[in-house]
Amino acid sequence: MTSASTSTAQARRQPPARRWTDPPDTLCCGVDEAGRGPLAGPVVAAAVILDPARPIAGLDDSKALTARRREALFDEIVANALAFSIAEATVAEIDTLNILHATMLAMQRAVAGLSMAPGLVRVDGNRCPTLPCASEAVIGGDACVPAISAASILAKVSRDRQLLALDAAFPVYGFGQHAGYGTAQHLAALDRHGPCIHHRRSFAPVRRALGEPCGPTGRGPRRVQTPLDPAWFETMHDVVPRDPFSGKLF
Repeated sequence: MTSASTSTAQARRQPPARRWTDPPDTLCCGVDEAGRGPLAGPVVAAAVILDPARPIAGLDDSKALTARRREALFDEIVANALAFSIAEATVAEIDTLNILHATMLAMQRAVAGLSMAPGLVRVDGNRCPTLPCASEAVIGGDACVPAISAASILAKVSRDRQLLALDAAFPVYGFGQHAGYGTAQHLAALDRHGPCIHHRRSFAPVRRALGEPCGPTGRGPRRVQTPLDPAWFETMHDVVPRDPFSGKLF
């Protein structure tokens, strides 16, 4: 086992007790995701290496910020970070791998997309994806590690923008209001219209809407909604997920 693998396997899980600082002489990266819980759309991850010479005021967990503040901070992060990368795992990959593994894949892609290699990656949550460098998981890191806060903002804003675009193509679901989460409005739309191609078929409410086995439903098969312009969407393709670092199939 390599030292990077060992570090990943032994990623520390610590509750946030302070505002974390970066170790000296180490290029540190923060990673977070958005969209694990929704019934539709991709899961999006971001990786950010902040520039100590250009600090960004007001970084916080994206969920604690208003949409307007997130948008403003998004622009500041993009303009001032040493490096950033935004990546995703598609709906098809979520349904193929499950949401946990798809989230890890999106995080790997985000780190792989950075223009410089970090010496340490800090990931929000209680586990880290396999990476070619040292990593540590920080529970609540989006509120106490500035680089993770920045990553949470990039991931959240990027995903929200995608769901607004889906809302324009599939207005019956209200994606612009709930971003794909299983609200009463969304579940009612699923019941009435059935799912569209951007719904996650591995999630129970979507399976129920399709009339597939998921406990007693008493429903027959549902017609799947199709997009207004199929060429506009890029998620419907054969999925052969690979580890972006080793090239091995998942």
